[in-house]
Amino acid sequence: MAIVRRAKAYSKRKPVTNTRKSKKTQYSYVKQVPPQKIVKFNMGDPLGFEQGKYKIGVILSTEENIQIRDLSLEAVRQSLHKDMTGIFQKTYFLRCHCYPHNIIRNNRVFSGGSKGERIQTGMSKSFGTPEGRTAVVRKGKPVFSAYFNGPENIPKVRAFFKKATPKLPCKTKLVFEIKK
Repeated sequence: MAIVRRAKAYSKRKPVTNTRKSKKTQYSYVKQVPPQKIVKFNMGDPLGFEQGKYKIGVILSTEENIQIRDLSLEAVRQSLHKDMTGIFQKTYFLRCHCYPHNIIRNNRVFSGGSKGERIQTGMSKSFGTPEGRTAVVRKGKPVFSAYFNGPENIPKVRAFFKKATPKLPCKTKLVFEIKK
């Protein structure tokens, strides 16, 4: 099983250049793109959302510029989706606003024994192998949003979001919108 590096290795840094697959081969440093981990971006009842059925909205946004791995976005999505379907069944709408375009890579360095001499290339081919994807999110931009009915459900939904936010590697802010 592959070992995933900690989020702090990538999250607070600026995104590295040349991390997208290009259509022109001379500019395409990344030869293979890791598979997408996020299964769905819109959950619940998107038709009802477009028709304006839901009166209460919750928006989870970041308070800093950050890169968020697709693994953590998927973990938050699964947690919120499971909790929301427990209360609302299909009468809600949940959206993930971030799409992970940025490809992260790792130039593995081995230490100890004689493993390093046979495997490592040093700085001659130091670009690294693609390891995963990240979404580059700017300060104040939404990461997840949920829409539902019933003001008595606001404390429950707030608790769901508070339970899911430690899975994200950044400071977040919850904003509630109520339509009349």
